[in-house]
Amino acid sequence: MRAIFSLILLAPFLAQTELLDQIAVVVDKSIIKDSDIERDIRLMQFLNSEPLHIEQEERRKAAGKLIDQILLREEIQTAGYSEATGQDVSSQIATLENTRFHSESALQTSLAKYGLDEPELREQLRWQLTVLQFIDSRFKAAAIIQDAAVDAYYRDHVSALKKISPRASVEDLHLQAREILVGQEVNRLLDSWLQERRKEVKINFLEDGLA
Repeated sequence: MRAIFSLILLAPFLAQTELLDQIAVVVDKSIIKDSDIERDIRLMQFLNSEPLHIEQEERRKAAGKLIDQILLREEIQTAGYSEATGQDVSSQIATLENTRFHSESALQTSLAKYGLDEPELREQLRWQLTVLQFIDSRFKAAAIIQDAAVDAYYRDHVSALKKISPRASVEDLHLQAREILVGQEVNRLLDSWLQERRKEVKINFLEDGLA
């Protein structure tokens, strides 16, 4: 009788939990749930060492990022781009432990503080590395920067470049200037691609304030 009574008490809680995790956005045949949005916020704030803060603006930004992730994942899988390996992820975890937490227990404690666990972190890092590989393969080769643009950027930002690398040679500073401009162009190409892809899919926001 006690077991049955416990199940009766548990059932409303399970129903409420399932009800709360509603679909927030539909992208063609893919869905984004409330729990997906909250998890993304927690992961990003954990990785950026930011205080845990889940408000409507954070939810809106996270929903937009998750829409882009659906489009990226579809392209990566359809075109057969390579994905990050478990070894790549383990290396990232080790770097995170050594540079920020200095022990595995401290990492686990911080994850728990953000309501996360290591499998969620590993999956997030795996996805981030996969996207970086895709961006390099798809857009970096197309980011053509003229020498004149590099020279102009160097002249305008030489003081800032020297602060970052005070002992770097002029040639090295020019290389850094080129890398910065390449990064900016890659971001522009990626943003343009995402905007075009968004026009090709049907996006339905089921929660107010996310659009």
